[in-house]
Amino acid sequence: MIINGEGHILGRLASLISKKLLEGEEIVVVNADQIVITGSKDWIYARYKQRRDRASISNPRDMGPKYPRRPEDIFRRTVRGMLPYKKPKGRTAYKGLKAFVGVPKEFTNAETQTLAQAEYKNIKKGLKLSEVSKLLGAKF
Repeated sequence: MIINGEGHILGRLASLISKKLLEGEEIVVVNADQIVITGSKDWIYARYKQRRDRASISNPRDMGPKYPRRPEDIFRRTVRGMLPYKKPKGRTAYKGLKAFVGVPKEFTNAETQTLAQAEYKNIKKGLKLSEVSKLLGAKF
């Protein structure tokens, strides 16, 4: 299944995808940088900056916990948080997920789907994952 992430809400999309992954489907998400996080810009940035800085404050020797900066990695990490990742079932499900910034060459002519339950409608505040990543210092 190939899903176009443009115009979808991060948490809703991640929860729907995690359910499908646990059922055994393999999912590819294109345009992961266009997924939207709802909320004010200041709140979103403070939340993700705190997660990123947690590693450098708690352990200065680069041992972790690590939190990603790139948009497709932030999305994958969000889905991972909704899976039983420490169990074999969750690990195999997580391996069935691929996310990309933009649309890669092998998926340009492929038919993509949208999930109606996760679409961005009538919400006034939000920030795209690409903007969050740039605020966190990602280069993509």
